[in-house]
Amino acid sequence: MSYDATRDRVEHYFDRTATKVWERLTSDAPVSRIRETVRKGRDQMRDKLLSALPADLNGVRVLDAGCGAGQMTYELACRGADVVAVDISPSLVKIAEERLPQGLQHKVTFASGDMLSSELGSFDHVIAMDSLIYYTEADIRTALATLGERTSGSVAFTVAPRTPLLMTMWYTGKAFPKSDRSPTMIPHGPSRLSKTVSDIGILNDLGRINSGFYISQALEFRP
Repeated sequence: MSYDATRDRVEHYFDRTATKVWERLTSDAPVSRIRETVRKGRDQMRDKLLSALPADLNGVRVLDAGCGAGQMTYELACRGADVVAVDISPSLVKIAEERLPQGLQHKVTFASGDMLSSELGSFDHVIAMDSLIYYTEADIRTALATLGERTSGSVAFTVAPRTPLLMTMWYTGKAFPKSDRSPTMIPHGPSRLSKTVSDIGILNDLGRINSGFYISQALEFRP
């Protein structure tokens, strides 16, 4: 599946199918035990990716690529960053805008659309948490090359690691009718990805988060 086709499928899922579920998951509302593990895992991953950036982000322009309901956007703005928060889902961008405290609104520019769009401008850093997990190795390379051309610092992002559990879930998920499942995560190995992008930059391993049904690998790309 091409990048455009995957992007369109992700947009359809988050903007029309899973908006309410995602809104609840990213709030303080009670959720099931399974979704609670996902919520805790995402909180831990957010902290891990933020730890790769300077503590003081005043005067630093950061792209929150795939901002979702705005949790990362909020944290970046609190640390002083000038944030461009973009998501493929207009519904999630609206939620993120509504949740952002009024005192931080001057620090954030929201946009709905492709996170790779050149119209978003240039950045000191990019964070793409769980927004590249549905893409192929070739698409991730293209995304990093595209973002790297407009980023002076780092691109911190996540992938689904090639663990036995995730690989089993992936192969099982592929057996389901496409209309009955969300966009399928594509597992990747950091070592192989590192070789794939070696001619355009350096890939650093930031660590893995394992929290029940949330398993994600943090990586840092420096062009």
